[in-house]
Amino acid sequence: MRIERDSLGEMSLPDGALYGIQTARAMENFKLGRPSNLKLIYAVAKVKQAVSRARVSLKMEDAVLYAAVDEACKEVLAGKADSMFAVDALQGGAGTSTHMNVNEVLANIALSIMGKKPGDYGSLHPLDVVNRGQSTNDVYPTALRIAAIELIRLLSGSCAKLQEAFQMKENEFASVSKLGRTELMDALPITLGEEFGAFAQAIARDRWRLYKVEERLRQVNLGGAAVGAARGEDAKFRAMALEELRRITGIGLAAAEYPMDLTQNNDVFVEVSGLLKAHAVNILKISGDLRLMASGPKGGFAEISLAPLQAGSTAMPGKVNPVIPEMAMQAAMKVIAGDCAITYAASRGEFELNAFLPLIADTLLENLQLLERADDALRVKCIELLTANPERCKGLLNASFAFAAAYAPIIGYDICAEIIGACNGDPEAARYRMEKEASRRRGD
Repeated sequence: MRIERDSLGEMSLPDGALYGIQTARAMENFKLGRPSNLKLIYAVAKVKQAVSRARVSLKMEDAVLYAAVDEACKEVLAGKADSMFAVDALQGGAGTSTHMNVNEVLANIALSIMGKKPGDYGSLHPLDVVNRGQSTNDVYPTALRIAAIELIRLLSGSCAKLQEAFQMKENEFASVSKLGRTELMDALPITLGEEFGAFAQAIARDRWRLYKVEERLRQVNLGGAAVGAARGEDAKFRAMALEELRRITGIGLAAAEYPMDLTQNNDVFVEVSGLLKAHAVNILKISGDLRLMASGPKGGFAEISLAPLQAGSTAMPGKVNPVIPEMAMQAAMKVIAGDCAITYAASRGEFELNAFLPLIADTLLENLQLLERADDALRVKCIELLTANPERCKGLLNASFAFAAAYAPIIGYDICAEIIGACNGDPEAARYRMEKEASRRRGD
């Protein structure tokens, strides 16, 4: 065990712990069982790496220490210290505990690189060195923007592949005629290909929205210090740190025109969440349609067949459920619920800071990952494997009165309705009478 001290007293820490006393206090205070998203942790490490490299490049004080911090960042980004990031995602303090967790882990890894023992903060301090010139209030939101952009790019790629899968089915099913439905009632003839083409168009819109929203996240308040005023730090250093961060992330980040705005206000995350909600709505609707089209197989529509992936019942032998659409629907429902949490949390900031940014970060990153994984599963285990049942589609279409709409302009809506009523549910008899009346009116 080793002893660490802060202004509140001292604590014993395990010898192997790379975190420090502030992390240990946070672990005691917040015990909800939801550690911070590793994508956020890695993004904070990228910010620290950019700052360290800027100090080395500008030949600022303690270049040797910052070179060690740079190496420590590489180890964190390689996943070598994942178990040391155990602070709960939902925490008081606007993200300070997660930020300090990273500061302490980086400091102790850097100390090890220098041949020192963990906790030897006289040689390299988590705050005086790793966090010099920074604040949770500029590092945490900058890191969240980076993590969100990285996950948006992954989700956009999944959207593109899902769109392509629907387009493949659009072409494959182009000649499969079926009954279109409005309000779950028989409507007009369409093709199964057209239905899947409409799905593809909805996902294409989602993909475009995600592509455009990245622009909203590229402005960062790094160097803005605690309230976004950017006082006390060299402007050349801030510019160099941002340039290094661009190189590390591969993202075209830009300095905020008004850093205090980004420190105070979180509406950009509400906007991003709203677009995720729109995508979730499309996934929810499309997956619901797939369940209905595959329903049965004897007592339902059975217009398509989903791949049988697992037994569907402990009581009914042979039953197979549409498990992948149902999984995707639940992921979408969770994203929609999360959007409400993000909206409320963003509205609860006061003056120069929002204390509830950890909830926004945790929910937004989780929603991005949920949708990416749901899209991939829906594509690979459902869309690409499903098949059409052309005869069933044709049988349902022929058993309907969908043809009547074509006769309405010729013989009149009321006459068509009267014929349907008189034929006692017999489509063939109704078709015969409508065609006969249409021939009479055409003078055939």
